[in-house]
Amino acid sequence: MTRSADGNDVTTGGPTRRRLLKIGLGVAAGAGAIASGAPAALANGPYDPTGPTIATKLKNLSGPVETGSLGAPWTDLGIPVLCPDGTMLFVCGDTFDGDQVGHGQWNAPVGLRSSSADLNNLRIDGIVRGDHGISLVDEPHNRVGDNFTTAIPSDVFVVDGVMYMHLMRGVIYDTHHTDFWRSTDNGQTWEYLCQWPADLHGGQFQQKTYAVADDGYCYVLSTVFNRDVESGMLLHRVRKESLGSPDAYEPWGYADGGWRWNAPAPTTVLGTRKWGELCFRAMDGKYVLTWLNMDPLSIRAMVFPLPTSDLTRTLEQAMILPGTPGQEAANLVASPYGGFVIPGSTFGNFHIVVSQWYDPQNYRIMQYRINMLS
Repeated sequence: MTRSADGNDVTTGGPTRRRLLKIGLGVAAGAGAIASGAPAALANGPYDPTGPTIATKLKNLSGPVETGSLGAPWTDLGIPVLCPDGTMLFVCGDTFDGDQVGHGQWNAPVGLRSSSADLNNLRIDGIVRGDHGISLVDEPHNRVGDNFTTAIPSDVFVVDGVMYMHLMRGVIYDTHHTDFWRSTDNGQTWEYLCQWPADLHGGQFQQKTYAVADDGYCYVLSTVFNRDVESGMLLHRVRKESLGSPDAYEPWGYADGGWRWNAPAPTTVLGTRKWGELCFRAMDGKYVLTWLNMDPLSIRAMVFPLPTSDLTRTLEQAMILPGTPGQEAANLVASPYGGFVIPGSTFGNFHIVVSQWYDPQNYRIMQYRINMLS
């Protein structure tokens, strides 16, 4: 998602992506189980971080120098997934090949590849090319009134050697529907599985992220895909063999005085707030959620023992804070968003992909290492 993370115009006065896509800009087109009692309705909770973790920028992963020769100098998101063949695929959102953001060919979603999956040696040295050029699936960027459609990935993950990708479709922040795809050839080609209507669960099933557990289930957290709208966060689970069957997703909800699976409707597990990007992962015998928090602006993390842990009583840890262009250091990043967990991370050696856009020639994905996450 490529507008500035505060939801306003970028610091240099350039347009937000909502505006960019509207006007075109010359684009060619148990223990820890959730407590009994009614659900909390905290806006930002009493567990806001009092101080950040320690962050170190390791490198730019994309940019004119890093990925310009691949036809993708300007891109964002870069959701990382460890492919069955041992490479690392970074699935990106709106990608441009001109002399700045909004110029040249516009593709989405796009797959950038690192032949090495070593956290200390990630370097994008390939790009997926196929029937749709460098777009992984067909997205014509159709005009809808004064706007244009796009296809924004919210998650990419692997189950039993098969890769899955979830996309949000339509005018950005005005989702028409979401759809789900799979790949059996390391992300080179994708097969359509299913879709969900945008208004399902009040729109709170648009932006999805999946934690692949060892109990036969994937656990799914979801929100509205619109940073300007307050949304609850919903929890579902689905059997691994039924990922492409919308009716197989079981909601976690509060009903008849308690929390349970297959409740009549899902209940928000973390009150309501304005959400940016999400990433939910099973890791080291626990679960971690990272996300772009809009107010106050920060990329945060939570670590908890179970998918059904009480998130209203879980520490929110700030990893990345907003900074000023030219004065970035440690945790401070100008116009940050994203924050996707890189496979191979541990809680002692935690790596994330951070996106950045603050003017037409500063639009990229970057690798950060986070220390002191607990």
